[in-house]
Amino acid sequence: MKFGKWLKRQIEQSLLEWRDQFLRYKELKRCVGAIPGGCPPSPLEEAEFVATLDAEIDKINSFFLEQEEEFIIHHRELQEDISRALGRRAAGLVTPGQHKAAVAAIRREIVDFHGVMVLLLNYSSINYIGLAKILKKYDKRSGAVLRPPVLDAVLEQPFFETETVSQLVRECEAMLEAVFPEAPEGQAAARRDREALAVAEQSIFRNTVAALLTMEDVRAWSSTRGRHSLPPLNLPDSDWLRSFQMIPTQ
Repeated sequence: MKFGKWLKRQIEQSLLEWRDQFLRYKELKRCVGAIPGGCPPSPLEEAEFVATLDAEIDKINSFFLEQEEEFIIHHRELQEDISRALGRRAAGLVTPGQHKAAVAAIRREIVDFHGVMVLLLNYSSINYIGLAKILKKYDKRSGAVLRPPVLDAVLEQPFFETETVSQLVRECEAMLEAVFPEAPEGQAAARRDREALAVAEQSIFRNTVAALLTMEDVRAWSSTRGRHSLPPLNLPDSDWLRSFQMIPTQ
């Protein structure tokens, strides 16, 4: 599959309100195509291309940082929700049925939150790959050597440095385990609980699974690692993820 079609599919699998925040790869590719083959662009033309690229990077950074800030706040709110729910149960302020309903609501919110954060990590990967691809095309078309210095700068950009969001994802998974107590018959029942919840929350969860598998596959495209490689993932194992692809659409 050509990269442009792959990118379009990835954007379509993201949230609707995010779609205008991705790299405008098609427009940038059109700019590259306007350069006469084998003819180096003038300093002005190159400056205009770099300015367009910088504007896209600024857009991506702004969106990523905005989402990251919202995630930090929401993560704290979820921790407080869990503490309140456990406190009410311990104090005898709610019936067992009320507590179960409260925990179920928190579980659904955690799954959605986890899914959106994973989609943001995928957003970071997709945009980085798009930048690397368009720079490679530009250099090949123009004979310039723009890709290495631009990617060196991108490695320092907020949207590439995803450790804060990755840590929130891991902490969210720990919270999820905390409100998914192991059932009496063991892990099989707990897994069925997760599958049932995944069906209930398909719209985000399915996209999350697709995003995780995409990030895993993207990193497997090359057996070598270099300065401009995407960082390794520390997310759920692929066997667990792939099992959810078999959940039928309702």
